[in-house]
Amino acid sequence: MRLTAICTALMASAAALAGTTQYNDSVRQNIAEVVVTGTRSTTDVRHLPMTISTVNRKQLTADFRESVLPTVNELVPGLFVTSRGVMGYGVSTGAAGSIKLRGIGSGASMLVLVDGQPQYAGLYGHPIPDACLTMTAERVEVLRGPASLLYGSNAMGGVMNIVTRQAKADGVRTDISFEGGSYGSLHGEVGNEVKAGRFSNAAALSYSRTNGHRPNSQFEQFAGFIRPVWAFSDNWKASGEANVTYFKSSNPGPVSAPLIDNDMKITRGTAALALVNDYDHTSGALRVYYNWGHHNINDGHTADESPRTSLYLHDDVMAGVSLYQSVELFGGNHTTVGFDYQHFGGKAWNRAIEGGAETVIADKTQDEFAGYVDFRQDITSWLTADAGLRVDHHSRSGTQLVPQGGLSFRLSPDAEIRAMVSRGFRNPTIKDMYMFNPKNPDLEAESMTNYELSWSQRFMDGRLKAGINVFYLKADNLITTVFTDGRPLNVNTGKTENSGVEAEMALRASQNLTINANYSYLHTSAHITGAPEHKLYAGATYTLNRLTLNTGLMYFAGLLTSESTNDTSHAALWHLTASLRVGKAINLYVRGENLLAQKYEINKGFTMPRATVAAGLKLSL
Repeated sequence: MRLTAICTALMASAAALAGTTQYNDSVRQNIAEVVVTGTRSTTDVRHLPMTISTVNRKQLTADFRESVLPTVNELVPGLFVTSRGVMGYGVSTGAAGSIKLRGIGSGASMLVLVDGQPQYAGLYGHPIPDACLTMTAERVEVLRGPASLLYGSNAMGGVMNIVTRQAKADGVRTDISFEGGSYGSLHGEVGNEVKAGRFSNAAALSYSRTNGHRPNSQFEQFAGFIRPVWAFSDNWKASGEANVTYFKSSNPGPVSAPLIDNDMKITRGTAALALVNDYDHTSGALRVYYNWGHHNINDGHTADESPRTSLYLHDDVMAGVSLYQSVELFGGNHTTVGFDYQHFGGKAWNRAIEGGAETVIADKTQDEFAGYVDFRQDITSWLTADAGLRVDHHSRSGTQLVPQGGLSFRLSPDAEIRAMVSRGFRNPTIKDMYMFNPKNPDLEAESMTNYELSWSQRFMDGRLKAGINVFYLKADNLITTVFTDGRPLNVNTGKTENSGVEAEMALRASQNLTINANYSYLHTSAHITGAPEHKLYAGATYTLNRLTLNTGLMYFAGLLTSESTNDTSHAALWHLTASLRVGKAINLYVRGENLLAQKYEINKGFTMPRATVAAGLKLSL
């Protein structure tokens, strides 16, 4: 709890320092932050009862990282992303990239969206972390807590929505970057934005590879993205979106039992068409989307075992329709009514390496229908109430009722208090019910109720923002694996009660210096891996003429690394990026990660790399 005391003292000191500042009305008009994830339409976050963190493009690109996940991991309190190496998260046994919020998440309990489109796979129900690329992102919005009212199953732990880039001014802009680093790591990408009148398009291509910091831990990835938009009037626009990622990854296994030939070839693709309307008193969208994937995996073997005789393969799809409309029924009102439909599933099979004989593991599809209404009303100039209900029907696990309610108090133009009660749920996946030995077709949906209270305030004419929230959640009917009649079986017996504190601050100290920090404390009643008890981050960005320094230190402790042991991990991870602008078009940079050369694990048996460095250039045309 010493870290909690330090963080609280810093917040109090900042508030005291700001107490003598004069309020500047022209500044206040520019500090309202708008988000889309908490309500599906653009909304002033001060009128919402839930806790939402936003990581903008400037923050995402400050360290020239390929993925958004390391930056989101640092800047969002209560969130933790597991990793296992220099580059690449992988899938299957030994994979990393699980995202947990307040101890809930991983797998299919944490929903990842791109422009509101679910990204999970049809059979396993989880997102592919290696597809969360910085090149596509304008910003990332993280809703901390259940979001099943608007987004249904898989949003039980929370939502991470990647809002993609879009050209804002007429003309053509092209960015080209190349980077080389430790362990033979290479990354290159080209991005293009074009706008001509009512038409705009954003597109990007990237390539990454590394030898990895351990034998048999290499990774290689190709990715492409395109998003054309046509605004055929001031109030209506149509857009398309396509994203394809292909990667080859090798899992080295735990250091105590290294794996040979644990290789995978993964292709993931998404496509969507959207029709959006936006008027003064109403806005909405119709989106049709399709996700697909092909996995080809050799589960590998240890030095004492014989090589595998078959490969695991699967093809999966997830198609859906999302329709919603928000309307101002009367003064201070905002009502959203929506409908969602999803069809998902696929086929998994083993194929013999010799002869090609195939054995089907599962060939299943499922459907989900839902309708919801979210009613938000400004009761006074300083109080807004929000209430909603979702009715969600799954073709296998039945109907769920998802209520949600909250209040937001604007104590002044610079201060808010929020109170929220929300429910989340997760339907069992096809993997849970029909694949591999623990399968159980009689599984029910998991559920969770979350209570939270938060405060946020701006000081010093908006240059300092601070906030703190407390939460308590109770999750029931969680799917766990137990031994029944001598064999493993998935059953709805798991439960946990999690509580904690999350605090954050951001300070624009001068035109040249910005400082940010966050801290989270998590207490759990159950054995939960990948969710540290303490997480603290402090960072700063300093610009002097053409030189920019971006640095940060993330400390975590009390991280359980294994489901079967009580082993915990801690580390202090320091990164530093220095970039130099040469002329108007070139940025040269060098980046160091884990510069304190910490020895640590996040997944049991997977030692993380010590200090690594990378250098590159970015050309903007």
